[in-house]
Amino acid sequence: MNTLFKIFIVFLLLSMGSAIMMRDFGIEFGDINYWQNHGVFFLIFITLFPRLTLLFSSVATGGLLWWLAWFITPRFLVAYLATIAYWQTNPVLVVISWVMAIGGESSEKTVVINRGSPFRSKRTVVLNNSNHRHQGGNSPTDSIEAEFKVKNESDLD
Repeated sequence: MNTLFKIFIVFLLLSMGSAIMMRDFGIEFGDINYWQNHGVFFLIFITLFPRLTLLFSSVATGGLLWWLAWFITPRFLVAYLATIAYWQTNPVLVVISWVMAIGGESSEKTVVINRGSPFRSKRTVVLNNSNHRHQGGNSPTDSIEAEFKVKNESDLD
């Protein structure tokens, strides 16, 4: 699926969920206009640094669940708060916040799993230093020759 189609699916799911919550559960979403309270810099900072922005901004804090979400998944907390406050006036910003939450959390987990490199592959690792010579007066016999190959993923464990 292409990215635009995924964003459209997220928008439809949010719309259906919001309609069901308003109709069946009587939940009222805020009718605050985002642009009257915040600006572009707040969007940039809340996207790049969600924990710091939530901690030091005028966003309302909550109880134990709010702090748990702030600690574990701050992007989902931002998207949830945006949905509650701005769904009726700025649905496009809310959908963008959900797309950033889903994409940001999954890419963050991928980097952590791959130990810092999002492009690291576990399938083939080759290290060959046989032509490497040390500079600074060391003789060629002081160099270390090594060759390491992994053919299967099961050999990594």
